[in-house]
Amino acid sequence: MTAISAAPALVPAGSQSLALGFPASLGNIDAYISAVNRLPMLSQEEESSLARKLRNENDLAAAQSLVMSHLRLVVSIARGYLGYGLPHADLIQEGNIGLMKAVKRFDPDQGVRLVSYAIHWIKAEIHEYILRNWRMVKLATTKAQRKLFFNLRSHKRGLDAMTPDQVDSLAQTLNVKREEVIEMETRMAGRDIALEAPADDDDDHYAPISYLSSDASEPIKMLEAREYDRLQSEGLEAALSTLDNRSRRIVEARWLANDDGSGATLHELAAEFGVSAERIRQIEVAAMKKMKAALSVYA
Repeated sequence: MTAISAAPALVPAGSQSLALGFPASLGNIDAYISAVNRLPMLSQEEESSLARKLRNENDLAAAQSLVMSHLRLVVSIARGYLGYGLPHADLIQEGNIGLMKAVKRFDPDQGVRLVSYAIHWIKAEIHEYILRNWRMVKLATTKAQRKLFFNLRSHKRGLDAMTPDQVDSLAQTLNVKREEVIEMETRMAGRDIALEAPADDDDDHYAPISYLSSDASEPIKMLEAREYDRLQSEGLEAALSTLDNRSRRIVEARWLANDDGSGATLHELAAEFGVSAERIRQIEVAAMKKMKAALSVYA
């Protein structure tokens, strides 16, 4: 999701069907946050009543009230994730999705307030958004690595590297290897490097594109590629020339007729030559051995 300048995009997905009642334009994100903070809070009795209407009658107006009254919670939680360099508006949008999931699944008879239940869903949705979009975290796929990523920032003091004692303590706390803590800290301390230099850059600066070359351009790789091409053309033709007409026909029909390797079957060739499929297989095996011997001079 790209950065959002218009606040209406922050309204939870599906809000049109819920008729959340936002004006056509709220201006920027500050106006959205200001509008959200002015929305009335619900008492516990009101919340329980609305939740039962939603559960028992599928009352969308009740869902609207529950969502609207907790939008300020999403704003508050999303603010805690600004350190990851992602747009505040996008974080709020993802949190709103989590809030809607929480409202849909909320059971008022469990004896807890919606705010306590919704925090989990809001954070989970924001976490998933960060993991999908933040460059360093795309490699953090296990549950332990994700937990490490979201806790490392809060355990680090300043920009200095963690001491060995701090690394050991965090690894023990989060039940991960100390090597994983060091690796994750290194990822988070890294930065993006442009592959190509800016268009207005001068000749004294070199981007990675200037000194990173393809393996295919290395002399050894080029010689191997040429030898492979020679083997494919000259060697294959020479090996086929050592076969009798029937053997060559079988090999070509079985392996060289199509590029995808979907050649003739043994039974099809057996019908063509008037022999059994087993006999075709024997001829094919003998022909392959003969071709292998002929190709040995090209190895």
